[in-house]
Amino acid sequence: MAKNRLQELHDVGQSIWLDSIDRRMLHDGELDRRIRDDALTGMTSNPTIFQKALASSNAYDEQITEAEEIDAVRDAEDREGLTSWQVFELLETTDVRDACDHFAAVYSSTRGADGYVSIEVSPGVAGSADATIEEARRLWKTVDRPNVMVKVPGTYQGAIAVRRLIAEGINVNITLLFAIQAHERVIDAYLAGLEDRVKANKPIDGLSSVASFFVSRVDTEIDKRLDALITKAAPAEKERLEMLKGRAAIANAKLAYRLFTQKFAGPRWEALAKKGARVQRPLWASTSTKNPKYRDVMYVEELIGPDTVDTMPPATIDAFRDHGAIDRTVDKKVAAAEGLLKEIEAVGISMEEVTEQLLDEGIASFQKSFDELIAGLESKIGSLAPGGK
Repeated sequence: MAKNRLQELHDVGQSIWLDSIDRRMLHDGELDRRIRDDALTGMTSNPTIFQKALASSNAYDEQITEAEEIDAVRDAEDREGLTSWQVFELLETTDVRDACDHFAAVYSSTRGADGYVSIEVSPGVAGSADATIEEARRLWKTVDRPNVMVKVPGTYQGAIAVRRLIAEGINVNITLLFAIQAHERVIDAYLAGLEDRVKANKPIDGLSSVASFFVSRVDTEIDKRLDALITKAAPAEKERLEMLKGRAAIANAKLAYRLFTQKFAGPRWEALAKKGARVQRPLWASTSTKNPKYRDVMYVEELIGPDTVDTMPPATIDAFRDHGAIDRTVDKKVAAAEGLLKEIEAVGISMEEVTEQLLDEGIASFQKSFDELIAGLESKIGSLAPGGK
């Protein structure tokens, strides 16, 4: 029998995480099947994922009803009731805790190197390190599992939060990374947080972190800008611009991996590694192909390599299992990747401008999903209440 392509992907050193969570898969055996058959070793969540899960399922109705019954008792006793935000946090922490338990065997067998489930701080705290830290602490304490990771956005304030959270012994997944400079900031924050723990005589061998570097969204934006240039270009120039489409995202991620290999080498890192520190693995996010003209697993195939994670939605996992090609690619043709990005800059597209825009849009998108999630939850609470419709 031929080996599952996903198992082969795992065997070359890349962890496969599921970019999805819902209560149904936690209880109907699907998640356990994927862990067993597809070498799944982790899971990520975000406001958009939870918004879809709550909107498409009645699996949460019983817990919502129980929470509202408790709420009614509090009201009768003149005590402060639960807000919609608190009800949501109750639902998501329950799911993440249960998911952590499903991955407990992976976490144990890898001695804490894998088996993590991510839970994200709300988008509203992205501009404040203190607010991010406060919320991260609460989520960490509420889930209360060693294999949970708290997701923090890769902003300037997020990097400050990363250092302090790592210093406190909280696993961190830094999300919405698009720029190489932002990636370097969070690597430095992780290393500094580990050093802070060493100075405080605290262990660092049980900590884990990933840096979620987003991929396909880069091509979506750059392709749009290339198309605008193509409409105005001379025929010879149009062909050159067309050749640049669909290539920037992978090139950008390859440079991120090169940075990772550079930063986790040398005396500073070796001093931490001797005390049991783990590298902060690059995690490739947004690896589903948005443009139907592109191969549906291209962002997975071109970023395969050791000490990496690829978080994929179910459809991308299924596609790779069906026809994905396995080869170590993440550190190949890096000079060509660098040259491609220079060429994109030369035609007038600023990578700095693109990545800053994508970060802002990412936070705004998650905020929109969160607002819709809370509105949908309030509607569901109303429909489940006695006399509700």
